[in-house]
Amino acid sequence: MLKKALKVIIPLLKNFYFSTGFFLLIWVTFFDANDLISQIRLSGKLKDLERERDYYIARIEEVKKEKHQVFGSQSQIEKFAREHYLMKKPTEDLYIISYNR
Repeated sequence: MLKKALKVIIPLLKNFYFSTGFFLLIWVTFFDANDLISQIRLSGKLKDLERERDYYIARIEEVKKEKHQVFGSQSQIEKFAREHYLMKKPTEDLYIISYNR
């Protein structure tokens, strides 16, 4: 059985084109700077970054809608400033009630 396998393998290894192609295939797969393992790792990282980009694009759209709602009128600007930045008029007192759970 081993002799049959060697009879097939030895002529292939003596063939210049086969041995050169085999060497290049091994080199590109494992040893090159752009080897197969690095390409798979980079592909996964690219997918993660694309998902992150899609999240931020959606978040930007939400913020734009909120901005349009807030800056639509003077009363909306005042309401937003009071709720988010705790601003008040000079004649008002502000009381903050927090619930600790």
